[in-house]
Amino acid sequence: MLNKKRVLENDGYAMKRIETEVIVIGGGATGAGVLRDLSMRGIKAVLVEKDDIASGTTGRNHGLLHSGARYAVNDMESALECISENRILKRIASNCIEDTGGLFITLPHYDHTYHEKLKNSCRLAGISCDEISVKEALKIEPNLNSAIVSALHVPDGAIDPFRLAIANISDAEERGAGSFTYTRITSVIRENGAVKGVECFDEKTGNAFEIYANIVINASGIWSQHICGLAGVELKMTASKGAVVVIDYRINNKVVNACRIPANGDIIVPNDTVSLIGTTAKNIDYSAIDDPRADDDEIEELLAGGKEMLPIITRARVLRVYAGVRPLIAASGPEAGDGRKISRGIVLLDHEKRDGVSGFITITGGKLMTYRLMAEMAADLACKKLNVNKKCSTHKTPLPGSEKKKYTKYPAKLFSGIANSVVGSTFNRHGSRIARILKRDKRNYRLICECEMVTEGEIEYAIKNFDVRDLEDLKRRTRIGMGPCQGELCAYRSAGLFVQYKGIPPEEANKLLIDFIEERWKGMKPIFWGDAMREAEFIYWIYQGLFGMGKVDSHRGGDNSR
Repeated sequence: MLNKKRVLENDGYAMKRIETEVIVIGGGATGAGVLRDLSMRGIKAVLVEKDDIASGTTGRNHGLLHSGARYAVNDMESALECISENRILKRIASNCIEDTGGLFITLPHYDHTYHEKLKNSCRLAGISCDEISVKEALKIEPNLNSAIVSALHVPDGAIDPFRLAIANISDAEERGAGSFTYTRITSVIRENGAVKGVECFDEKTGNAFEIYANIVINASGIWSQHICGLAGVELKMTASKGAVVVIDYRINNKVVNACRIPANGDIIVPNDTVSLIGTTAKNIDYSAIDDPRADDDEIEELLAGGKEMLPIITRARVLRVYAGVRPLIAASGPEAGDGRKISRGIVLLDHEKRDGVSGFITITGGKLMTYRLMAEMAADLACKKLNVNKKCSTHKTPLPGSEKKKYTKYPAKLFSGIANSVVGSTFNRHGSRIARILKRDKRNYRLICECEMVTEGEIEYAIKNFDVRDLEDLKRRTRIGMGPCQGELCAYRSAGLFVQYKGIPPEEANKLLIDFIEERWKGMKPIFWGDAMREAEFIYWIYQGLFGMGKVDSHRGGDNSR
């Protein structure tokens, strides 16, 4: 495995340099998938990410495991890709997925002909799409609007994007790959018209260093335009923002879709302990991609659409809101619009053929569902350029934690004395690796986050094994602070564990706590009304009364992801 410490120690005279075969830019699902695919083919690779893993668009989506039905009517290519990858991910990433199934429901004021169009298009795409009675739909999803006139059942599901990306990174690192997070690329190194590497700057340590490689793969999503610019090639992206509203508890057990042409607020996804209403589509200026924020009108549209399908939302508390930016290749004319009409298909660019710049590849477009396929395509092209004759095997090799599906296969005595709810939640996050985390030591299974059933042992495991630098990193690996209380109690408990398990000074732990609470508030501030306001006041009382945190300065940037 790459020795990061050795690489990052500047000697005061020359910038440190490392060499590898492939550099992967971007730590979202696609970049993580590329790193894993390359490592499984025996290719030395290093990933560089400007923030933390899955902190960009990957961590700001609605967590829908697409069946492809949503695209079947208007984007058959994407529909075919989705249903194929849906089946693969259910096999290789079982501990990242909840196979909920999904419903497409028609309300009285919808275009009723769309029901038949969707059913026929799904049949052509090979997507299971079964018509069920209104009575059956209301039985399996009691909170549905009782006025629905028809329903279709499709193989949708829910997927945890953080767990998915980190599992890919972990597997790659166990196979010898390296990764640098919080590392910004300051320039792309070119020699005689060919890309030879990148210059990097570690935001945490302040050290600069160079990485040289035969191939550089740009898998940075919406940031691909910027990276291409550094390499001296032009790529125009459309910055289509999508906002998501989080409801404070799980109001549906199946994915609920509006059976109509895709629009704002037409999907409700059950995700662990909460439900997510998505999404909007609004073009923004490319300069705003680093800190997308949901607007008031987007929040209103999402809630209005959600209430139509599940009226119970009127009695629920809005927990938070966040936004991400879709990685769409720019289109012109009637296809431009707000981004919804642009195909979500995959774009693989060989810049040697396209721009006369060798050693440089861009993989973009697509969506979370197709990350593995995108990674395979990019890795295939890299292998061709490196004269490596090894086939992809990511479609049949389970990710870490997904090797076994049921923790009941482990001896019962392994978990005796630990509540089944704790065992089940830990297994859902870590799958077969649960045996590395849960132990019968009472301190190990002491609950730190009651909302998500996160134990001290799980936090210790994450801090020691997943390159966790702060509470935001920990959130993405364990879900602390992502439940109904939004870090109300688990945040200060977790900050204390950084002192114990990471060995940082208490003063630094206090800064981590302040930063984390500030980040949580960014997603809560846009929905300060009713119960949300009352809950926010309670959180303020706790942190002002116990810690004197009423007036603080933020130490971080603008990650308002979930």
